[in-house]
Amino acid sequence: MSVELYDNPIVSQDYKFLIEHQWNGDAITYTSPAEVRMAFSEGSVRVGVSGPLLEDSRIPPSPPGQPCDELWEYDVVEIFFLGEKDKYLEVEFCPHGQHLVLLLDGTRNMFKDKLPLQFTAVKNSRASRWTGSAIIPLEYFPPGVCKMNAYAIHGSAESRQYQALYPASKDFPAPDFHRLQFFQDFNFKSLFPRGFVIPESPLWKARA
Repeated sequence: MSVELYDNPIVSQDYKFLIEHQWNGDAITYTSPAEVRMAFSEGSVRVGVSGPLLEDSRIPPSPPGQPCDELWEYDVVEIFFLGEKDKYLEVEFCPHGQHLVLLLDGTRNMFKDKLPLQFTAVKNSRASRWTGSAIIPLEYFPPGVCKMNAYAIHGSAESRQYQALYPASKDFPAPDFHRLQFFQDFNFKSLFPRGFVIPESPLWKARA
């Protein structure tokens, strides 16, 4: 796992994360790992993702730019943002342009899904790589975001790999991206300019 910070004290702090481990801590076999970037963008969070583009990457049934049920069954890069009282946001991105946004109140307790998202993806077959760009509205983030994790899923059948920015321990027999105890500290407020006030979200207000 690698994290880089791009610090501008006048504006905000950008983040870059490299997903360099399997879900249980083993090193990945890809020479070019999946990548996540985050930055402030006009009252929202701009996210950039990229990852390996495999020849057997299946195309989800939903059109590009639209939500897709059970997107985790395909190749994806996922980001989880954990806030107060185990409330968290899960955002999934697919190399073929589909996405999935879920709001959860407690482990796996999803109460909203398939929220709209501005997301585009571009595939570079020659480089065996894909990149994507998204704008996440602030109202999607739970109150008090303080931890995060990111994941990548690639391949099919026996070659399918489940990778984690902050992996679980080898005590577990199988991957589970909702093990909140392995999320690590994340200074969410540093993404925003000095003095910026994160507005209260109507999506989460009823879950207080």
